[in-house]
Parts: sequence; C-alpha cells; structure tokens
Amino acid sequence: MKHWENLDRKHRTLIYAAATIGGLLLLALLLRPASPPPQPKPFIMPRHPKLTEPTISVYVVASGRTVWLKLEDYITGVVAGEVVNTWPAEALKAQAVVARTFIMQKLEAKDRSKYGTNASTDTTEYQAYRPSAMNSAIRSAVRSTRGMILTYNAKPVYAFFHSCSGGMTATALEGLNFKQAPTPYLRPVADGPCSTPNDTWKATLTASEVGRAAGTGPCRTITITSRGPSGRAVMFSINGKEVRAIDLRLRLGPNRMKSTLVTSVSLSGGRVVMSGNGWGHGVGMSQWGAHDRALSGSTYEQIVKLYYPGTQIEKIWD
Repeated sequence: MKHWENLDRKHRTLIYAAATIGGLLLLALLLRPASPPPQPKPFIMPRHPKLTEPTISVYVVASGRTVWLKLEDYITGVVAGEVVNTWPAEALKAQAVVARTFIMQKLEAKDRSKYGTNASTDTTEYQAYRPSAMNSAIRSAVRSTRGMILTYNAKPVYAFFHSCSGGMTATALEGLNFKQAPTPYLRPVADGPCSTPNDTWKATLTASEVGRAAGTGPCRTITITSRGPSGRAVMFSINGKEVRAIDLRLRLGPNRMKSTLVTSVSLSGGRVVMSGNGWGHGVGMSQWGAHDRALSGSTYEQIVKLYYPGTQIEKIWD
C-alpha cells in the first residue's frame, strides 16, 4: 500500500485506466459470440468431359461388310432394331439414351467387337441394328436426346437392358454374372407386370435335353438351390450337380427358358416343366416397362432414372 500511496495522482490515473481498458477487453472477449463451426465444402458432382460426336466402325453381319457411321446415325438404327417404331415418344427417347450410353461405355473402355470393329449388328455381343425400320418418330427421339448419356461418377454406366423384367429387375451379378466392375446403379427395382404376353411364360422340356444342358445324363432330379435379390434363380441342382441358372438358360435357348425368374419347376414322365415371369436377363431397363410407363405419362428422364438409380443424364456433345 505504501508504494501505491507514494504514486502521484497522474500515475494512479493511468493505472486505473489501463485496468479498466483491460477489463473491458476481457469482458468483450467473454461476451463475443462463438465463431460458427467451419462449413463443409459443398459436394460438386463430377461431370463427363464434353466431346465431339464420334464416327464409329460397325460390322454388319447380314452383308459381311464394315461401315462407318456417325454415332447418332448408328443410334437411330439401334433404336429401330430394339423397339417398335410406333411406341410412345418417351419410350423411344429412353431407349435412345440407354443405347447411346451402352456404346459410349464400350468406346471409352476401348472394347472391340469380335469382328475387330467398334460395334457390330451381332446381338450376342452388341445391340440390334435395323435401319429399315427407322421412321420420323425414331429420328425425332434420337434428335431430341442428342448427345445424352447416363453417367455415374462422370463415366458412362453399363447400360444393360432387356425386354420385360417380370415384375422386378435384377442385379448385374444375378442376371448376368457380371463382376467386371461395381454397378451400384443396377439393383432390383419393382417394375410391375408388363403389357406384353411374355410377362409370364411356361416351357416344357425333355429330361434328355435338360440333362445335356446340365452336362449330366437325362434329368432325374431338378431343384432351385439359390435365388438372388430379385427372386431370380441363381443355381439349380440337376442330378445332384450345381448348374448356374443363366448358363442353363443359354444352353436351353433364351427364347424357351425366357428368364431366370423361375416361379416353379417340376419333373414328371420324362418332362421338365418350368414356369416363370419376364423375358431376358432382367438387368437395367425393361423395354416393355418403359413402354408402359410412357403410356402412363412418365418422361424419358423419369424412366431412365427409375431403372438406373443414382445416375445422372449428361449431354456430352452438342
């Protein structure tokens, strides 16, 4: 206290002032609102780079010749080959987007047809192609979706498609045994019955031909031993031998065993009777499903987003 008392008024005033200012600064710091937490940067969906419309080589099986086509001209022939040219406009547009995506995935992966070309008209490996069925409706559908493809993480998706799902689409693994790449956008989608007669089917086969397809003697026993997420048969047991359902279908003929969405199988009197739903492998877009949804008022954007969930539509050339 003596030291304090010995200070003159001027020094005591300065000390008071400093203490007051310090207190006010401390109070201001205490009362200052807390800084908001740092906000995460918004996620920006990657985009596919813009391209110039390519020209591709197509091997035409009927003529045994290779032709060079602008990709949009090729797609016009594919849509004409894959669906009926009198279908609703939105279904034709959906097929155009899917067909364009299918070939662009092949091109960007640098895949070649077994004939050494960018594509072929051989439907065992590429898409159907029927330029004789092109009409104004198909040309309009292709023109109005020009350059549009489906992408996932900025890359063209594996745009598999089929005739009729039978009520539920399949994963790529169960429908095609496809393991080459992740396909999270190819998952079971409830589809409802299709308006085609092939929504249900029945096949009567001899025990001998089923046995040959299985690589055993004549069929004596047959059961489905496993099913996939969509309900499709994945494995059969035939005479005690495990046979993959998609292999059995290909060997018996895909127009006889129309799908692996088998609802019943029985053996009696040397005959195997199978019943099932849908036509095709069941992966991706159901063409008849697209047809029916278009008739009900769905747009092509809604149709493709339904069958390939999580994808985006991008216009990669003008």
